[in-house]
Amino acid sequence: MFTGIIEDLGTAKKISKLQITVETKLDDIKIGDSICVSGVCLTVNNLTISRFHDFTADISEETLKKTNLGELKIGSIVNLERALKSDGRLGGHFVTGHIDGTGKILKIKKSGNSEIWQFSIPENLSKYIAEKGSVAVDGISLTIALIGKKSDSFSAAIIPHTLKNTILKEKKIGDTVNLETDILAKYILKQNNEETKITSVTLRKAGFYD
Repeated sequence: MFTGIIEDLGTAKKISKLQITVETKLDDIKIGDSICVSGVCLTVNNLTISRFHDFTADISEETLKKTNLGELKIGSIVNLERALKSDGRLGGHFVTGHIDGTGKILKIKKSGNSEIWQFSIPENLSKYIAEKGSVAVDGISLTIALIGKKSDSFSAAIIPHTLKNTILKEKKIGDTVNLETDILAKYILKQNNEETKITSVTLRKAGFYD
């Protein structure tokens, strides 16, 4: 389990259809650990420690189909987060590292000292998207500010700290991003047994508002 708070920007050193090796400044990494790589939960199967830590993880065919990891090249920058410790702070929201699908960056505009980014979403994920709800974009915990009129996109405010410390600073309009919708939204819909969208009404019924 992760929180969507990025700890380091790693660099892809080796890439194949089966494995990826990433260089990171993060320590306290062991073989068998789970690490969120741009939103994707991967398992460390090899580790080299020198000036930096290089860890290697396997990539499945399913992961390549559902995520943007197949677009990475040697030298690509990735978001990294280690698994949440039981006594750690949950600064973002519950992130599993299981990607639901990909979207694209549609628009970026300045808003004061921050930026408003608009992302497309696959039709089958729109029911899990709610204004003021949470979503993980390339592993980054973001709050949904606005949903597109056709429910095929959402916008989020990106603060300067996020731009500086995540791979969003490397992204541009048209780039692909990994999307993981809020696991709580999935359970709410499952509990209600309804094919409906998550809204303030359904959240209130589920007890998320006073």
